[in-house]
Amino acid sequence: MLETSARLLEVLSLLQLKRDWTSSELAARLEVSTRTVRSDIGKLRSLGYPVDARPGVAGGYRLAAGTAMPPLLLDDDEAVAVAVGLGAVATWRLGVEETSLTALAKLEQVMPSRLRRRVDAVREATSVIPGTEPRLDLSVLSAVASAIRGHERLRFGYTTHGGNERARHTEPQRLVSWGPVWYLFAWDLERNDWRVFRVDRIVPHPPTGVRFRPRMIAEEDLVQHVVRRIVQASWRYRARVLVHAPAATVVAALRIPVDVEVVDESTCRVELGSDDPDALALRMAQLGADIEVIEGDELKLAFERLAARFGRAAGSASSART
Repeated sequence: MLETSARLLEVLSLLQLKRDWTSSELAARLEVSTRTVRSDIGKLRSLGYPVDARPGVAGGYRLAAGTAMPPLLLDDDEAVAVAVGLGAVATWRLGVEETSLTALAKLEQVMPSRLRRRVDAVREATSVIPGTEPRLDLSVLSAVASAIRGHERLRFGYTTHGGNERARHTEPQRLVSWGPVWYLFAWDLERNDWRVFRVDRIVPHPPTGVRFRPRMIAEEDLVQHVVRRIVQASWRYRARVLVHAPAATVVAALRIPVDVEVVDESTCRVELGSDDPDALALRMAQLGADIEVIEGDELKLAFERLAARFGRAAGSASSART
């Protein structure tokens, strides 16, 4: 059993780990009684930590924003400086983006409104040279990160690639950065499937307060899924082909995200795409296997152009020999 001072630090750490804890949950983690938990919460409050309590059987404790920063942590200027700095680091591609967001979400959870206004003022007064991607709204990124950390369902408006806005209801799983763009990997409750959303196209709705149990998915599978969805979403041309070669051979040779359906040991159906159908036709020709285009008029035309080019090349070679 932890001593009182060590236990208080453990209680504070647990309160920062997720949004809500019941008395019984805290008691079980700390191996103490619920009465001791209530006493520890009172001591934290006396030290200035803003801990809210919800009565009833389903009640519990939550670390909330207070009128002042908790003691022994940061003063006002330091808190503002750290929040602004963490927000900037989250967009710099330094390899510590997720850690920065986690720290920022913890800090903003207990930051008084007057300090949050100062942080927002700094962000609004700062200009950057625009790049090819939209500027990232850190308040949106922070809201998404908080929902992920608290295992809380997230509702938001989402602007599709075509410019239409739709309401989405999700169980947020992970934030993934790729270059200058952040993506949300989440379980879409209406479509009953994993989906990938660009964070710069998200407009969060008010917190739902509905908790969920995260679905298990390996990190490697998660990253592959995100990469596949991002690449496929960028295709201008799509096609579906029948390849007379084993699925494993096709996947290894193409080295691009594709959806492969095994027909038998020596045949597979492949769904793929590209912005350049001629380059895709050439890549498919390099498989060294017979190919039948099931869907994709652009790819069919590309194969015709490629065949004509090869035919002219073969004719020139024959003329040179004679």
